[in-house]
Amino acid sequence: MARKVTLTLCVLGLAALSALLTGCGQDRPTLYVYNWGDYIDEDILEEFEKEFNMKVVYDTFSTNEDLYVKLKSGGSTYDVIFPSDYMLTRMLNENMLEKIDLSKIPNHRHIDESLMGTVYDPDNEYSLPYMWGTIGILYNTTMVAEPVDSWDALWDPRYAKEILMLDSQRDSMAAALIKLGYSINTLDKQELAEAGELLKQQKPLVLAYVVDEGKDKMVSGEAALALTWSGEAMYAISENDDLAYVIPKEGTNVWFDVMAIPKGAKNLEGALQFMDFLNRPEIALRNADYIGYATPNLAARAMLPEEIRDDPQAYPNLDALENAEFFVHLGDTLKDYDRIWTEVKAH
Repeated sequence: MARKVTLTLCVLGLAALSALLTGCGQDRPTLYVYNWGDYIDEDILEEFEKEFNMKVVYDTFSTNEDLYVKLKSGGSTYDVIFPSDYMLTRMLNENMLEKIDLSKIPNHRHIDESLMGTVYDPDNEYSLPYMWGTIGILYNTTMVAEPVDSWDALWDPRYAKEILMLDSQRDSMAAALIKLGYSINTLDKQELAEAGELLKQQKPLVLAYVVDEGKDKMVSGEAALALTWSGEAMYAISENDDLAYVIPKEGTNVWFDVMAIPKGAKNLEGALQFMDFLNRPEIALRNADYIGYATPNLAARAMLPEEIRDDPQAYPNLDALENAEFFVHLGDTLKDYDRIWTEVKAH
């Protein structure tokens, strides 16, 4: 009888332990993250999961417009997103974001104050900078006959079918607008029409419209010149010594990709913990080193190799940049950009 009671207690104990373990697994919160492709050291995600006992579901997008459509459709719920500056403004205008509590992100103190409070979020209420940089031209010094210093190089017929353009309407339109001497945020329909025509004239010279794969094509020598973001350029240069990056003399876009929390996020606490984790200096350092982009985290930048942290192409002095503009949200005029870019791609 005693043996039977003992056996019953053991079975009950195992059942209780199993239920407890199952319950722990079920109670483990999930953090849903939506970021650009190739834009984080994924080992960092695993470390965050272990430290905070949280599961991270990580998805990627290719353009700001893809991000916007995904969130606007309401078909998915994310806790942390990584829009660019102008897209953040659009989302703010459409009440798509939650305010962030900076007191719960103490590591934000490491972010360069000169990169805070910019036009897209002047009171730092909805975002924190994640990475920043410029747009410019990445070129192969063995395939291009002379030094590159102008946007004209991307329209040079000598490099027909050796030119890569970004499959991003704001960035490719920006190159054309700057070449024409116009603002990258113009609302003037005639100026936009001229930029569209310029891109149509260029199209026979273009090998491909690319996003993340552009840097790999340049590294392998498939193209001579590419419109690209500075971080992509820095990565490519580290892989191929024949490559160089230039900010053209006519001007550039200074861009920011930011961390934000979409309206309706279910794991607000986890989102704030994740944003704080990414701003730990040692984590921000590893992330910047892995993806090649400029970190806004001053403590992390100070730990980078001197040749990187002092490289004016990777970390330009904003005060010294001539004719540099931030992207801003275009309101209803965005429809004109959409239409023109569609026409260029279909030309």
